[in-house]
Amino acid sequence: MFTPQLVHDAGKAQPVTRDRLIRLPEVLRLVGVGKSTWYTLIDQGKAPRGVQITPRCVAWSESACMAWVQARLADAQRGAPQA
Repeated sequence: MFTPQLVHDAGKAQPVTRDRLIRLPEVLRLVGVGKSTWYTLIDQGKAPRGVQITPRCVAWSESACMAWVQARLADAQRGAPQA
């Protein structure tokens, strides 16, 4: 999903990870939980907080949401309690 790309700056290539902001419907599809569960996890500090874009618009970092999903998968593989 995320492909590091090289950015050339003064002759030095540096990997850069592109990120984007995604809105709630896409977040919920990505993480696989419902709206109230997602907000409960945020309130408990167990999920990433959104970014206020405008007074009525909140979005989440796609990479933060993907990292959250990957952490849940790693927990499941280790047999750790779920969030």
